[in-house]
Amino acid sequence: MASKGDTPELDLIVVGGGPAGMMAGMLFARAGCEVLVLEKHADFFRDFRGDTVHPSTMEILSQLGMLERFLKRPHNRVAGAQLRMAGREWTIGDLSHLHTPAPFIAMMPQWEFLDFLRVESKAFPGFHVEMSVPVASFLEEQGSVVGVKLESGKELRSRLTIAADGRSSIARALLPLEDLGAPMDVFWFRVAKPDPDTFGLRGNVERGRLLVMIDRGDYWQCAFLIPKGAAASYLSRGIEAIRVEVAATAPPELDLAELDEISDLHLLTVKLDRLTRWYRPGLLAIGDAAHAMSPIGGIGINLAIQDAVAAANALAGPLAKGEDVDPLLHKIQERRLFPTRVIQAAQKTAQDNIIGRLLQPGAPITQAPLIVRLFDRFPLLRRIPGRFIGLGVRREQVRSPVVPTS
Repeated sequence: MASKGDTPELDLIVVGGGPAGMMAGMLFARAGCEVLVLEKHADFFRDFRGDTVHPSTMEILSQLGMLERFLKRPHNRVAGAQLRMAGREWTIGDLSHLHTPAPFIAMMPQWEFLDFLRVESKAFPGFHVEMSVPVASFLEEQGSVVGVKLESGKELRSRLTIAADGRSSIARALLPLEDLGAPMDVFWFRVAKPDPDTFGLRGNVERGRLLVMIDRGDYWQCAFLIPKGAAASYLSRGIEAIRVEVAATAPPELDLAELDEISDLHLLTVKLDRLTRWYRPGLLAIGDAAHAMSPIGGIGINLAIQDAVAAANALAGPLAKGEDVDPLLHKIQERRLFPTRVIQAAQKTAQDNIIGRLLQPGAPITQAPLIVRLFDRFPLLRRIPGRFIGLGVRREQVRSPVVPTS
C-alpha cells in the first residue's frame, strides 16, 4: 500500500470478510482504489453459513468474466424445490427457465466462495485482506468516521469505511435499527445422503415441525425449525428426544444415525431487521450489517452481493479519483432499500402467516394449501417463486469502472 511515513493511505476499509465485504473490496480495488478488508477470523472456514449462490450472484460473476472459473469450484446445482406435506411430495419451484447465465442455485460452501473472491481479487494491486484482525470501534472526528480502531489498539485511517460485518455489526451502535421480528429459530445439522438419485431442495412439513433438507452431494444439510426462544427447552430434553422430533418430520429414507450428540446441532437465532439509515459521513453499512434477513429462500448472501455492486457502481469511480463521496452515500440506501423492503415483507408474511402457524400445536395436516397444489399442478406457476428467489428484486449490473492491470 502506498504510504506517507508509516501511515498507509487507504481509500477504503471494509470491516468484515464475508460475501458483501469481499465483493465490495474486489470491485473498489478493480476501480483503482486502495482497499483493506479486515476479517476477525483466522480463515473463512465456518460451517453452516449461507451456502447458496443464486443466479443473480452468478450473473454478476459472469459480467466480471469470472463465472466459468467459479463453476470449477466444488458445488451442487439445485434448479427446483419440493415440499413433502400431507403424505406426498409437491413440486413448488423451478429456476431452470430463468434467462440468465446460470439458471440454478449453486450449493457451494461459503468458504469456497470467499476463497474464490480472494483469489480473483489478487488481479487488482489495490486489494488487501488481513485475517485475525478484529475491529473494536470506528475512529470519529468532527462527526465523521475516518477509519477504525482495532482490538489490538492500532488505528487505521481511510477516506471511506464500509461496515460489512454481519447482523452483529459495530455500525449498529451508530445507526438506527428497526426490528421486524421472527417467530422461529433454526437448528442446523448434517446427515449422510447415501442415495445419489435423490437431490434438490426439499421441505418437510408436519403440524408443529418443519425440516428443510439441502442437497450437498454426499450429505443433506438440514434445518430444523423451532419456535423462537425454544432452543434451551429442546436442548434440555437431550439428543434422543430431538432426534425423535426430527424423525417425525423427516422422510422415511433419511438416516438420522449421525445425529447422536448435542454438539451436532448448530443454533441459528433468526433475525429480521434493517437499519433505517445505512450511512453517516465516512461510513456505509451493507449486507447483513444493514439488513438481517430470515433464512427463508436463502436470499441473504445474494442481497448482500447486490448491495456491494450498487455501492461500487456509485462510489468506486469517484473514490478512486480522490473525490469526497459523502454526498453520494444516500444513493446506495435509496437504491437498495426497495428490494430489501420487498424481500423482507415476503419473508415476514411467510414467517407470520405460514411458518409461525405451522410451528404451533394443532390437528395434523391432511391437505396441502391451495397455492402448493397449484404450483404442483401447473409447471408455469412454479417459475414465479423460482424467479423471485433466483433473481430477486431490482438486481444490479456491474457498472463500476475497471483500471487495466498489466
